[in-house]
Amino acid sequence: MMSFEITVVSNTPLTPIDDLDEVTLTFLSQIGYIPKGYDPKTGTTDVLKSVPYRLFSECLLGHPEKGWLVEELANELDTTKPTIYRHINKLKDMDILEEIHIESGEAGHRKKAYRIRYGNLSKAWNFVDAHLEVAIDNYRKTVDHMQNLVEKRRKRK
Repeated sequence: MMSFEITVVSNTPLTPIDDLDEVTLTFLSQIGYIPKGYDPKTGTTDVLKSVPYRLFSECLLGHPEKGWLVEELANELDTTKPTIYRHINKLKDMDILEEIHIESGEAGHRKKAYRIRYGNLSKAWNFVDAHLEVAIDNYRKTVDHMQNLVEKRRKRK
């Protein structure tokens, strides 16, 4: 079973806001990629300069067609590979990223790289929509089942 995890909060569209950083940061907070009150551990006090924000905005959105190796991301963002994997895994859990294989320096050797699915966030979000629909439908089935069990229990008493 594939993991899918995203935070869903009641919100209004951010369409009136013209500042890309403000929209991106708010959106990433809403979906749970960047936790509310996030405190960057890298010496920066500005979330816009944090590794998870820069990974998403500068690297993945800034170069959506590029497949990024973990080593490249770690170098670009001046952090460790485990830190990159932690943030990549969050985005993979949302099914926004895809793994691709690119040729490495060695002949015939391919390495895993990551990019926004299809190189387009809007298209990638179609996967999120589909996962949410299945999750909500499964919640509905569980709630209906619980209600049936409650009614059965009441009839026995």
